[in-house]
Order: sequence, then structure tokens, then C-alpha cells
Amino acid sequence: MNSSRNFDGLPNLKNKRYMRLYGLVVLVVLVICQLSGFWVNNSIPQNTSVEISNFLYFTHIRNFGGIFGLAQNMGWLFGLVSLFLLVGVSAYLWTQSSVQRYEYICFGFIVGGGLSNILDRLIYGSVIDFIDVQNIPLWDYIFNTADLMIHVGIWPMLILSLTISKNSSN
Repeated sequence: MNSSRNFDGLPNLKNKRYMRLYGLVVLVVLVICQLSGFWVNNSIPQNTSVEISNFLYFTHIRNFGGIFGLAQNMGWLFGLVSLFLLVGVSAYLWTQSSVQRYEYICFGFIVGGGLSNILDRLIYGSVIDFIDVQNIPLWDYIFNTADLMIHVGIWPMLILSLTISKNSSN
């Protein structure tokens, strides 16, 4: 018998509480990302830069492709694949009993950022990228807050998963 389910087949209260936390993180991340993109779209002309510091610029560009600008004009494909992945992550969190609290939070950052990029594609026809870190050797990429939030979710989850797995196997 799956311990994450009650007799009526519904997820238990712990799972519901963590799903609410997950939903809240997704919503907050989505709002932050959309507001920052909206601000850039309305404040910085496309293909221009605003110097924030000697290494950080806000450079308004459009990404019609995927990660690192790959596969330009194939944004619809990245949006579709992303949507399936985000639905899959949500289904996984809803149905699994062994998911830890940190995973709900980390996946919330990942899904919120992913949803923001999908929403950008639907609203603007492309993703608004603007965070331009300069003076780093071999780095010439411009990204957005959604990409940043995805990394805020991925790296702690990876580190915690490896650390917890290593500790539990000892």
C-alpha cells in the first residue's frame, strides 16, 4: 500500500501542504520573472544596454530559440517540451510519497522559471533576455531571471540530493 495515499485514494495532508508550498514558490517566481521581463521590455530598447556596474549590464535581446540561443526560430518546440516536463514534474510531486520538502521548493523555482519562459514565448513570441555578465573569459551569454531561478532550483537540489544520498548509504 502506498503510504502517500489515504483510503479514499487522495494524497495525504503532508503532500497537500508541500504541494501548496510548491505552488506558492512557482507563483512567486513566475511573478518576479514576468515583472522583470515586463520592466525590461518597457524600459530598455531592444538591442541596447544599460550599465549597472563594470561587469553587469542589462542588455535587452530576444531569444527565439532555446538554451544559449540554440535552434533559433524553434522556440515553439522548446516551449512544448518545457510544458510537458513541467506537467511531469508536478505530477511526480503530487503522486510520490518519498519526495522531500527541499525538492518541492527547488522544483518550485525550476517550474516557475520554466513557466515564465513559456509565458514569454506566448506573449512576446520570444524570451526576453537581459542579464549580461561581462569580463568573464569564455562567457558571452545573456540570460533572464527565469533562467537564474531555474539554476537557483537545480544546484541546491543536486547538491542536497547527492549529500543526502551519500549520508543515507553510510
